[in-house]
Amino acid sequence: MKYVICCIAFCFGMTSVSGQFLAKKEKLQKFEGFFNFHYSETEGNIYLEVDQLDTEFLYVHSLRTGLGSNDIGLDRGQLGGGEVVKFVKAGNKLLLIQPNLQFRAETDNELEKRSISEAFARSVLFGFEIKETKEATFIIDLTPFLLQDAHQVAQTLKNNKEGTYKLDKDRNAIWMERTKAFPKNVEFEAMLTFTGEPSGQHLRSVVPNPTSISVIQHHSFVELPKNNYKPRAFDPRSGSYPMSYMDFSTPIWEPITKRFIMRHRLEKKDPKAALSEAKEPIIYYLDPGTPEPVRSALLEGARWWNEAFEAIGYVNAFQVKMLPEDADPMDVRYNVIQWVHRSTRGWSYGSTISDPRTGEIIKGHVSLGSLRIRQDFMIAQALMNQPFAASDTNHQQMLDMALARIRQLSAHEVGHTLGFAHNFAASTNERASVMDYPHPMLRLKNDTVDISEAYATGIGAWDKVTVAYSYGDVPAGMDETTYLRSILKTAFDQGLRYITDSDARARGGAHARAHLWDNAENASEELEAVLALRNKAISNFSEENIRAGEPYSVLEDVFVPLYFYHRFQTEAAVKLIGGLEYDYAVKGTDETIVKTLPKEEQQNALSAILTTLDAETLAIPEAKLNLFPPRAYGYWRTRESFKSNMGVAFDALGAAATASDMTLGLLLHPERANRLVQQKALDPKTIGLEDVLNQLVKATFSPSGKTQYQKEVQNTIQYRTLQQLMQLSLHKNALPQTKGMVNETIDRLARELSKKEDAFSKQLSREITIFRTKPENFTSVVVPEIPDGSPIGSFQCFTIHP
Repeated sequence: MKYVICCIAFCFGMTSVSGQFLAKKEKLQKFEGFFNFHYSETEGNIYLEVDQLDTEFLYVHSLRTGLGSNDIGLDRGQLGGGEVVKFVKAGNKLLLIQPNLQFRAETDNELEKRSISEAFARSVLFGFEIKETKEATFIIDLTPFLLQDAHQVAQTLKNNKEGTYKLDKDRNAIWMERTKAFPKNVEFEAMLTFTGEPSGQHLRSVVPNPTSISVIQHHSFVELPKNNYKPRAFDPRSGSYPMSYMDFSTPIWEPITKRFIMRHRLEKKDPKAALSEAKEPIIYYLDPGTPEPVRSALLEGARWWNEAFEAIGYVNAFQVKMLPEDADPMDVRYNVIQWVHRSTRGWSYGSTISDPRTGEIIKGHVSLGSLRIRQDFMIAQALMNQPFAASDTNHQQMLDMALARIRQLSAHEVGHTLGFAHNFAASTNERASVMDYPHPMLRLKNDTVDISEAYATGIGAWDKVTVAYSYGDVPAGMDETTYLRSILKTAFDQGLRYITDSDARARGGAHARAHLWDNAENASEELEAVLALRNKAISNFSEENIRAGEPYSVLEDVFVPLYFYHRFQTEAAVKLIGGLEYDYAVKGTDETIVKTLPKEEQQNALSAILTTLDAETLAIPEAKLNLFPPRAYGYWRTRESFKSNMGVAFDALGAAATASDMTLGLLLHPERANRLVQQKALDPKTIGLEDVLNQLVKATFSPSGKTQYQKEVQNTIQYRTLQQLMQLSLHKNALPQTKGMVNETIDRLARELSKKEDAFSKQLSREITIFRTKPENFTSVVVPEIPDGSPIGSFQCFTIHP
């Protein structure tokens, strides 16, 4: 009897404590919304009320504040993952579980669904002790969950070799400034402090104390969209981003992998009207911290997209407004264009949070690097003829060009958050899309560099196609598949093309029309035009390209983008050599499956490429070298400056070595060399690797140079050519046939060099002998590193969080 009484008292005591957990807390502040929660100012804790078990919602984490380093990549406003999760009760705990949506069974058969859920692992993200139970509501302490490193800051620092860091619990705290509750979402923030010892320079350059790094991490619990959204099928030709999963209930004769596009929800108020307003327009909000004149440029560029939505029958369906000053840009209810500051210029990018079940985009978040516009201003400054001769305030043309670029950039990154991928064929298609990377289209007019039409204005023809495919309403009486295919057929019949990242970015790439930072339909002809413009701008370059009172070290830095002005068009033109023409063709269309480029087109490209290895092209005019003295005190060299192997002196030979090595690395890429071997085998009449090697050696080793200076520049080019040939002959990915032809070329060079008596030729002979004796010891001599051309940091300007 005594035992029973004690047991009853013990159990009753547990219930009593459970029911009074929150009641005992002092200074509790209650928030009511999608989840109700309480903040204890005394403890600094957040207690969450969970009243719906096994109910899925979306969990999103992000960074409200960043590090400010492009190289590390932890930016202000950076979105993290977006996961479907649910609370599940297990004894005295609530588990936050993420179901596995990559593998599904879309069937009414519950047992079949269960078989799939049991076949693939789920993820338990966190376990919470139940502090109190009130009928069907459970109280948990959410604080440890909010104070964990959900965004993987420490791992990111470690991956970037910036040091080993860990959270310091004594310096972490719930941050209440933007911790709020709304009917369909709740938002939490936490100040996280990481301590450790720095091992890299990037971190040291952006934090006040590299042993203590503090950022504000944001968490969102969001109601999932209603299930009346209809996914739209993905087509590799559509220009849209795909989401996919495996559906094991699919009939055996159908593909098991389901692919759908990612897009915002958009519906007409009047589905029968040719023109109608949207039930809920897609609205983007611009960061109010953006200054003028950038603010107006970003608003204008982003608003270009409305034209594409008007073309499919929507009135004011796409809008861009200023974000209210009291609004939280991390709140998932807002699509945001954020102006982000970093210590160096870097990539801008568009991120999305989407419903992993369907691909419906819930939030678009654009991050625009604030220093990007200054690089475009500098390019214009370098190209103009004596811009500051009359006045130091004569900057309007340069500013206009930079603002034209930032308008296009705004449209580009917003395009990613609408669900659109890059189209790197658009630049060869009359600038048909804002989703390309545009190079300034400049021309020589009356012997002057004209920058007035550097960048296109407005949405492109291809952009209207992608909007129609992703957001267009299927006409009555037509099935969706027929409608979508008709959109693409019409576009391709009009000559539009679509090729994206995987076929454009690689240094050994082969697509003849897909390039980054290029212009014009014919890449080799455009390279010739770019070289002519570069030559003219260099001849005009003078001290009048900087303002009075600025050190000549600034003039040297302004010269950098001008000297390497041909770099991206060179990358475009070299793809024609061993290049291919192809589309993302599907059966039943007349699109190009794949074909080799004509011999003439490849030869013209090779001739243009070899021009970039000529001493007259790469030798900085001797008169211009007098503009570049040793660096002024306080104006040290940076990653965007010319490098020097000559101490404080400007290294003109090093600049030529860098530029020639850039071309040679592209031309002698093992994948390109291997393709040349194969294409010659398939068509003996076309150009092959042996032809390329013969022309390369003839162009670089034939006597040239009018002055001793130009001869030394040519010697530099010859040395880099030999080094690259040696490197290719040993490359692990080079075919044996490729290695054989390259080695034969090196041997032929050795025989020719042995006949010469000059010191440089003898040195090349010695290096070939050493290479032949112990090729396993060969290491290519490092040239001065080429200054950054593309934005600094990760190459991708888009991130998708399904």
